[in-house]
Amino acid sequence: MSLPTPAAPAIDPPTPDLSTRRIAYFSMEVALSPALPTYSGGLGMLAGDTLRSAADTSAPMVAISLVHRRGYFRQHLDAVGQQTETDVPWSPETTLPSAKKTVTVAMQGREISICAWRFDVVGVEGHIIPVFLLDTDLEGNDPYDRHLTDHLYGGDTYYRLCQETVLGLGGVALLQALGMKPRSTT
Repeated sequence: MSLPTPAAPAIDPPTPDLSTRRIAYFSMEVALSPALPTYSGGLGMLAGDTLRSAADTSAPMVAISLVHRRGYFRQHLDAVGQQTETDVPWSPETTLPSAKKTVTVAMQGREISICAWRFDVVGVEGHIIPVFLLDTDLEGNDPYDRHLTDHLYGGDTYYRLCQETVLGLGGVALLQALGMKPRSTT
């Protein structure tokens, strides 16, 4: 079963000036829209609410998460209570504008290319918190690495560690490529 997919914007909205943003919010999942299966529950809802509050208060923030192309699973129970799951696939290419940057991170002797898609959280006064959803499904990546951003909390411990590496190292590299200059806290 697929979720409804909102139409892609006809024109990519301009990206806010990231050089003035001083806060980067990283989360493995974030509830942005019911049509985007980028969250599974509590943490995703909290992250989404945090970003909406940040937009409403004009916080100098951006957010980074993973695209989760296959979504979080949809649970089904049969007549005897046996659980089965199905993927909730979606296509960021037809839904979101590209961040128009590709970065590379090294992981265990291999290079992984990462692109990003942008979703804008707009506050009550029009302030935009851009959310960049990282995606490793790129030609040239190892077949295993292409699927690192497919499933939210999917796979084994190694898969999860690879996802966290993409989120952390890839997210920082993307923000630098986009011109964000975070303030040092030391």
